[in-house]
Amino acid sequence: MQRKLTSLLLGLGLLGGALAATGSAQGHGYTDSPVSRQQLCGNGTVRGCGQIQWEPPSVEGLKGFPNRGPADGRICAGGNGRFAELDDPRGGSWPATTLSPGSNHTFVWRITARHATTDFRYYVTRDGWDPTKPLTRADLDPQPFLTVPFGGRLPGATVSHSGVLPQKSGRHLILGVWTIADTGNAFYACSDVRF
Repeated sequence: MQRKLTSLLLGLGLLGGALAATGSAQGHGYTDSPVSRQQLCGNGTVRGCGQIQWEPPSVEGLKGFPNRGPADGRICAGGNGRFAELDDPRGGSWPATTLSPGSNHTFVWRITARHATTDFRYYVTRDGWDPTKPLTRADLDPQPFLTVPFGGRLPGATVSHSGVLPQKSGRHLILGVWTIADTGNAFYACSDVRF
């Protein structure tokens, strides 16, 4: 019995080491305010979402956005083909959170596994953006309207921070990017909003 237990622990240790060596972030999360597409799929508000309905915190892709990261048209899924339903604009019919332009908003991330964090950044679509087409970099204002530095600290299970919303009107999309400090990855969350 002792030998089997030792073998099991050794095997788990090797597996853990192999997973750590992949460089994949061990943290996962999504925006809950404003509600993200993956959260809408995960809680059953939106149907026909494929795998993301079971894995809303798993939209992980390369960091460095906007210079690097997911390709245009694949941004909402973090470049992950398993979650391509998030990039489908659904004819512009994703449920949208109503926000007041220029007001203070508390952004909330749900973190299911903590990981050292560089920052959280928020981009918004330009005026005239077409919500019936997949998101591209050209659709976004070039600079984030809010950046929250985290200095490599570990986030809690819920991360909340306040910021002033941009002066926009009509339907828009807010892209939240959670940049991991010690891997090459970030987590992406698209939230459909109406100002």
